[in-house]
Amino acid sequence: MSQTEEWLDGYIRAWTTKDAADVRAIFTDDAQYWFRPDDPDPVIGIDAIVEMWGEDEPPNPQYEFDVLIEDARLGIVKGHVDYPGHQFYSNLWEVHFAEDGRASKFVEWFMTPRKEE
Repeated sequence: MSQTEEWLDGYIRAWTTKDAADVRAIFTDDAQYWFRPDDPDPVIGIDAIVEMWGEDEPPNPQYEFDVLIEDARLGIVKGHVDYPGHQFYSNLWEVHFAEDGRASKFVEWFMTPRKEE
């Protein structure tokens, strides 16, 4: 299993459990979490990420993710998340790795479907 696949497994585990230890296992102490590339206010630091991670979100998300590209420093993940009855997101993620395999920076590029007129 590749580094990005292992990290993605940890991400899904942390997303599912909302357990602080699971979140800390995938992000460095000084990690940055960007909700979009031009995010004016990224979440910075593991304590802030753990707090943000615990926020409520719609239940029962359906998802699919695939690793597109990776090297020792960067993994690119493509996928989607569907919150039934709420919202569908197409995602492209940048996972910038520290030497220990945790993310030092995470950037979401998410899109929602166009609204039909």
